[in-house]
Amino acid sequence: MQDITYKEYQEQVKNVRIDKDCGTYKTLEIFQGKWNIRVLFELIKHDTIRFGDLKKQIDEITNTMLTSTLRDLEKRELVNRVQFNEIPPHVEYSLSQAGKDLYPIFIEMMQWNNKYQQSPNKSREF
Repeated sequence: MQDITYKEYQEQVKNVRIDKDCGTYKTLEIFQGKWNIRVLFELIKHDTIRFGDLKKQIDEITNTMLTSTLRDLEKRELVNRVQFNEIPPHVEYSLSQAGKDLYPIFIEMMQWNNKYQQSPNKSREF
């Protein structure tokens, strides 16, 4: 990752306009879905995970919404889906290499959280 100052970044993006054909727009869309970041975060914690186990990790999400979110992330090539045609059949999900490459962003979010969102009564876990 290239280290640039805030001012250098401002200068680089000063004249950038974001539209639907822009790569930046498509990247920002990943972070816009209500559940996208949470699902990616849970997938980072596991090499592979079954749908039911993922649902247990995010108990507030409905099965329909989890299915929709996983399909969207799979379409964006961030998530791999492997179906096992066994008795009983099951599906496992994992991050693709592109999904795994988001890991540094989650590290930065954790560091930001530790710096700015810490209250005296909370642990420093993310």
